[in-house]
Amino acid sequence: MSTLLLVGSIIGINIAYVSLFTLRLIFSIKGRRGAASLLAMFEVFIYLAGLNLVLQNLSNPVNMAAYCLGFGAGVYLGSRIEEYMALGYSVVQVITNSVETKLPDKLRSFGYGVTSWAADGRDGKRLVMQVLVKRSNEKKLMDSIAAEAPRAFVISHEPRQFKGGFWTKMIER
Repeated sequence: MSTLLLVGSIIGINIAYVSLFTLRLIFSIKGRRGAASLLAMFEVFIYLAGLNLVLQNLSNPVNMAAYCLGFGAGVYLGSRIEEYMALGYSVVQVITNSVETKLPDKLRSFGYGVTSWAADGRDGKRLVMQVLVKRSNEKKLMDSIAAEAPRAFVISHEPRQFKGGFWTKMIER
């Protein structure tokens, strides 16, 4: 096998292996055990093929550099794939500068579930809203918030468990 083909193979195999590894890890964290197990089978096959290539050709440092390059590119690609898939849900907390805002009603009209309450901030009364959203719709929600309340303070995080409320029934479907 020519050196260029070998280096390209090592990079390609490692990109595939590490991308699958990254996705498998994310699926495991999100409780999708079946998908994680299926990915693990492909992942280990690709890993063994790549490791075999590298171990047979350790004398050339370019091969080891190719392995490292493929590993780094695989982490990047795997995280981009997961970002594109946007698995799961996010909780977005929005804090506006004023209690007098139509934002909760506006977000509800777009189909979002919004829980809101008045709070005391450093400079006075604030309205706090909590919105549960599919991660695939999070950017659209953020754009809606930015259009309606450009100065709002917004925090987003991923919940691990759900219990109660009308969203639970929707998630189960």
